[in-house]
Amino acid sequence: MKKIEELGYEIIIKKEKNLTFNHELKDVEILLCYNPFTTLDIKKMKKLKWIQLSSIGIDQAPIDYIRKNNIILTNNRGGYSIPMGEWIVLKILELYKKSHQFYKKQENKRWKIDTSVLELYGKTIGFLGTGSIAKEAAKRLSGFNVKTLGLNTNGSSTKYFDKCFSNEEIKEMLTLSDVIVLSLPYTEKTHNFVNENIFNMMKDRVFFINISRGNIVDETALIKNLKSGKIKGAALDVFENEPLSNDNPLWSMDNVIITPHNSWVSEMRNQRRFEIIYENMKKYSNNEKPNNIVNLNRGY
Repeated sequence: MKKIEELGYEIIIKKEKNLTFNHELKDVEILLCYNPFTTLDIKKMKKLKWIQLSSIGIDQAPIDYIRKNNIILTNNRGGYSIPMGEWIVLKILELYKKSHQFYKKQENKRWKIDTSVLELYGKTIGFLGTGSIAKEAAKRLSGFNVKTLGLNTNGSSTKYFDKCFSNEEIKEMLTLSDVIVLSLPYTEKTHNFVNENIFNMMKDRVFFINISRGNIVDETALIKNLKSGKIKGAALDVFENEPLSNDNPLWSMDNVIITPHNSWVSEMRNQRRFEIIYENMKKYSNNEKPNNIVNLNRGY
């Protein structure tokens, strides 16, 4: 806070939970936050010019109002990409090496060799989305002698990917991939993007990983394809409803690894988050364009 004050800012610190508008906030020009929007009515903050989110996702923000009032919206893009890239590699290996099942054997003190363990070498990893998280994962996968494919809007060539496909070429990419990693941003267009039709395009016995948002996947279709074996195994960090309800069948599936929206966490998260925020506040104080401005029409 002292470093930010040294840039010439006056700082007001409030807890986000149940935060409501009061007289102290009426002259606020910049809002640094995660999600106070369920209780804080930013329409009353008449001098608000810029919102800096501590998250990568922006679906918690009142986008229509922000767009209408020409408020700058920036996010924490890149701030969590390294630990999430590592998490993707970890879960791919755990699915191929059947770690989930071995941990259960260890808990039960059961000594039994499993000859169905697979190797990652020579496999093809397909990423739905080629943003910073996908790039960090693809970069780390390069040492495993795998082929990395990416899907983005126009099939634009992207660093660390062997080949990229456009949205219109999704079927071709899916049929080539042994593992599908979902790393798309959540927007109106990507809601339930991975549905029964998309699962049908995938290889039989494919592995599926989601670090994006649960609502991008039709969870009913996912469960169906896990039960049928079309999806050999899945590692899921995000879900349609969080926390995941106790009666959700995903909990008890032997071919599913569940983590509680935890892939972004590392000991460096606060440091990187501060560095992004501080650099943007320095730019803003110098009347420069901040980094990570969200394209409100695209939604990311």
